Amino acid sequence: MTIVFVHGVPEDMHVWDDLRAELPDVATVALSLPGFGVSRPENFAATKEQYLEWLIVELERLSGPIDLVGHDWGGILTSRLAVTHRHLVRSFVTDVIGFFDPTFAWHPLAKLWATPGAGETIMADQAKKSADQRTVQYTSMGVALPYAQHLAVTDGVRDQCILDLYRSSKELHADWGAGVETIAKPGLFLLGTKDPFADPKRSQPRAEQLGLEVALLADLGHFWPSQGPKLAAETLRTFWSRLG
Repeated sequence: MTIVFVHGVPEDMHVWDDLRAELPDVATVALSLPGFGVSRPENFAATKEQYLEWLIVELERLSGPIDLVGHDWGGILTSRLAVTHRHLVRSFVTDVIGFFDPTFAWHPLAKLWATPGAGETIMADQAKKSADQRTVQYTSMGVALPYAQHLAVTDGVRDQCILDLYRSSKELHADWGAGVETIAKPGLFLLGTKDPFADPKRSQPRAEQLGLEVALLADLGHFWPSQGPKLAAETLRTFWSRLG
């Protein structure tokens, strides 16, 4: 059994470091999305479709069985893969299923990133802040200090990938979520109760409609892999233990 972790935006593979340390007896792999802490391949357009294709290739390279865990955009890719390429994994865990709902709408920052001009302005303004200011910004959202300092390092390649990704995803529900009423199991929807980007009161019922197990991480926010690695690891172990 191999556990494969897929991070989100604006993170890289190291968002999983503390959580993986809580699983010393399990074989784990943390992937880095192209352009996020690693190089952006030539001619890679950083669209949602290309990131999904990349994830499929990465999973096909690994020996199974694979238990896939996705966070933020990694969660979106995981949820989509659970629909289109379910045979690649034994189980999956995601913290994003909102785009399966017809009422889905992106949060305000995502809408700005998706808007040419506005997105570039936001990235430029962020880059003008000091590393300490950016670190405080991340720690205020629950990111552990060492990783917050890591994220605070400016990265123009990452920033452009973020803009390109969101601009390919303006109609995420129509493209990837429409018509999805069930997902092959076993799957777990995992969410911090204080995640500002996903209201558990809306997302939990949708997860249950899709037939997923649900686990809410008490008092954790959006960056739960960094904020509460011990609780997250315990919750994941409980889910995997039921798979045999």
